[in-house]
Amino acid sequence: MANILLYLTFAMMSLLFVVTLFMLVGWRWIMKLIVKKAGKILLSDSYQENIMELIPGLRHMGIQNMLENSLRAEAGAVLLRPLGGSAKKWPNLDPITFIPAQTSPFPIDGEEDVDVTVTIGPKAKKPMEIKIPLMISGMGYGVSLSEQARLSLAKAAKKTGTAINSGQGGILPDELNAAGKYILQFSKTEWAKEEHLYNRADMIEIKLGQGALGGMGRKIQPQSLKGRARDVMGLKENEEAVIYDNFCENQTLVDLKIMVEELRVLSGGVPIGVKIGAGGKIEEDIDHLIFMGVDFIVIDGGQASMHGAPPILFDDFGIPTLHAVVRAANHLEKRKMKGKISLIVSGGLLVPGHFLKVLALGADAVYLGSAMLFALAHDQVLNALPFEPPTQAIWYDGKFKDQFKIEDGVKTAEKFLTSSIEEMKMALRAMGKHSLKELSKKDLVSYDELTAKMIGIPFSFEPWEDKLKDDI
Repeated sequence: MANILLYLTFAMMSLLFVVTLFMLVGWRWIMKLIVKKAGKILLSDSYQENIMELIPGLRHMGIQNMLENSLRAEAGAVLLRPLGGSAKKWPNLDPITFIPAQTSPFPIDGEEDVDVTVTIGPKAKKPMEIKIPLMISGMGYGVSLSEQARLSLAKAAKKTGTAINSGQGGILPDELNAAGKYILQFSKTEWAKEEHLYNRADMIEIKLGQGALGGMGRKIQPQSLKGRARDVMGLKENEEAVIYDNFCENQTLVDLKIMVEELRVLSGGVPIGVKIGAGGKIEEDIDHLIFMGVDFIVIDGGQASMHGAPPILFDDFGIPTLHAVVRAANHLEKRKMKGKISLIVSGGLLVPGHFLKVLALGADAVYLGSAMLFALAHDQVLNALPFEPPTQAIWYDGKFKDQFKIEDGVKTAEKFLTSSIEEMKMALRAMGKHSLKELSKKDLVSYDELTAKMIGIPFSFEPWEDKLKDDI
């Protein structure tokens, strides 16, 4: 018996050796044969039967549209994109550039520090002070992120002196203990309404809407939300998690104004504000928020993403973040509320240049979502790849969430925020600025004439003296 096994082992090893040798010597011949056969098929099959007919079809349809229509045909229900906003090309910040200081004024020495601290809700009894103008957006526990991901982000926020938003999921006690500045998102839910949360919050954000979903709510079935999150959110067995469309039946602006005042009292005077998705009537929306007596406004542009939203709300609602920040800042200026009501902007802001340009256009601070998730996951996405999407490492229901190492996530998220701020400081020095407060849209120029006209900044083809004459 042993001799037979030995013989079989020898035979298999010999066969493997022959196959390996053949591949090493004959791989060029094999590749040539494959290409020749494939080429003959592609170049001789009729167009109606040719696999390359996919090329014009995909060019017309688009890969994402084809994929989502196939999933619609399979599911027969509303699709929910797991991550990422609309695939369409929105007007963006790329055509805008900063004006360097070279002859007058001069750049700031690289050894000098630049003040990038921010105060949110300056007129509130207890304004929120943060060391950097970048905050972590609301990505809730259970409804999107895992416990490991939330704890990593909370710790990274504390280390960098900024704030993290709770999102509309459950509030982890561990997260509250780990976080520094904490923003409680007051959502259209039954959970996260405990009194101790109001006392712990450094800022409260009433969520009326967001860029990727508008003001719509949603329902999460029990089978899609299991484990600890159900207990944290106070859900009974087999009870669905409901995010309502409104806070109360027959909701009015007066109801919301009363809510703002109640939260201000319950929290002891921290800034109370509202988050909305950027829409076509943004000035009217801001007037309504001013009536409500808010301390800050969050504008979420059309490029925003979230965990689970129908493609039609991603693709066919809202306005670009660029347009939103310009219109919002201009309207606050018009209403003489600039410097009284803080403006926070989010939606499709991915790199330090984006962050600083939005601040130059009038925002006081920036929320980061997707950019933070990619930084957080970093090389830990290798746990999921190549057979699962990288987000399976950080979602609450992700297959590889338990393999996520919290301290590694803290380090990469912290390094991303630190690196981004250092780049932004370098850019401010290059413009001759000692402080973020000195930055304005006067430090911007655009090589796209329409963008320049829309924002009210110089067109790079126009001589500077002509621009000055126009301004006078």
